[in-house]
Amino acid sequence: MKLKLAAAGLAAVLSVGLVGCSGSSSDSSSGADQERVTVKVGVVGDNNEPWETAAEALEENENIEIELVKFSDYVQPNQALSDGSVDLNSFQTQIYLETYNSEHGTDLTSIGYTLMAPLGIYSNEVDSVDELPDGATVSIPDDASNGGRALKLLEKAGLITVDPAAGLTPTTDDITDNPKNLQITELDAAQTARSLEDVDAAVINSGMAVDAGLIPSTDSIFIEEVGEESTPYYNVIAARAEDTDNETYKKVVEYYQSDAVAQTITESTKGSQIAVWDGAPSASPSAAQSTAA
Repeated sequence: MKLKLAAAGLAAVLSVGLVGCSGSSSDSSSGADQERVTVKVGVVGDNNEPWETAAEALEENENIEIELVKFSDYVQPNQALSDGSVDLNSFQTQIYLETYNSEHGTDLTSIGYTLMAPLGIYSNEVDSVDELPDGATVSIPDDASNGGRALKLLEKAGLITVDPAAGLTPTTDDITDNPKNLQITELDAAQTARSLEDVDAAVINSGMAVDAGLIPSTDSIFIEEVGEESTPYYNVIAARAEDTDNETYKKVVEYYQSDAVAQTITESTKGSQIAVWDGAPSASPSAAQSTAA
């Protein structure tokens, strides 16, 4: 399998002139006789086993080559998708995508669900949220959707109360009760795992936690529940609005949403992430709901 792992940055951007959004030119038959097509997919972090599983099947059966373009933060992949540096991206929740579009005037569109990656609270200092001392420092992501999600998780853990009128994206200004007087520090999501050495607890996105060597289902001291209200936090494959009917991209979604990829998600994350597309043989939600003592 010739799966290319392209580093994000100038080299990835300049290569667009050579490869372009090649997926958009192919929407006909599939199989070995089809001319090879390269589809660039923007991802965040180093752990991309599900995409590697999908890429192997796509290359073998459809002559579609997936080139993973790796980014280190949550802003660059959408910028790259908007400017055509990548064809698709796969790193963000539905609510993050909607918030990004609202803030940047873009029309990036979800073309398929991938997985649910529960947000967790982690600590090197205590073994449960009840043990956090008065005045404890807690780091959370600083973007609107992940930061709001983190505050909602802290509320679920019984640590704070936020104004329900703020919906799914509350800010620290919406905290109405903070009995432990938590000192909440907002950081780039990519920095939250690294902050564990300097804070009492950190709210860390699952992908960032896994990249830092943590196992969300066992290492977190409190983790997000998976249920009917989780849909805004489903991760998606995103495309530009004009490409939502692209047959090649639909084929990419089809191969990602396979039993083999669902199994890879479960095995590579030790049950910490859950396949969420319709009909996915996902891991038991109870695995994602458990907390570490």
